[in-house]
Amino acid sequence: MEADQPMEKTMARAMFGAGCFWSVEEAFRAVPGVTDVTVGYSGGARDNPTYDEVCTGMTGHAEVVEVEFDDAKVDYETLLETFWECHDPTQLNFQGPDIGTQYRSVIFTHGMGQADLAMRAKKREQDSRRHRGDIVTEISPAKTFWPAEDEHQGYLARRRQPRWRLFG
Repeated sequence: MEADQPMEKTMARAMFGAGCFWSVEEAFRAVPGVTDVTVGYSGGARDNPTYDEVCTGMTGHAEVVEVEFDDAKVDYETLLETFWECHDPTQLNFQGPDIGTQYRSVIFTHGMGQADLAMRAKKREQDSRRHRGDIVTEISPAKTFWPAEDEHQGYLARRRQPRWRLFG
């Protein structure tokens, strides 16, 4: 490749569930090389579920983030590190005040490469003894990703922005 030609972007996807998707979205948006993060639902039986339906715990879906990243700038292992750091993977079906299977710790993998890296990372994380209990994170092949409603996309970032100004 000639020096004056730009490198071709190599986009990849990853999907993680780590409790309420709003804070998880923020964690992944901060990773250099991540080009987009979409909050949504995956892992359940209902097509095109709504937030209200998923919150019942009856759809089987987890709140997840779909992360689009340039794998020439950030590798999947770095995303896994972010995943482990942004939640407590020893809590079964809850994170903080959020309780239910929709808040489970889960890595939905795209292909055997991600599955192998995720399983090795889970073992390393367990062996690190950083956590008081056993890691309960589910690792499964990715299923259909259903984007959440628009009001959930970038929710925390929007809440930090003032909606109005007092002066000019």
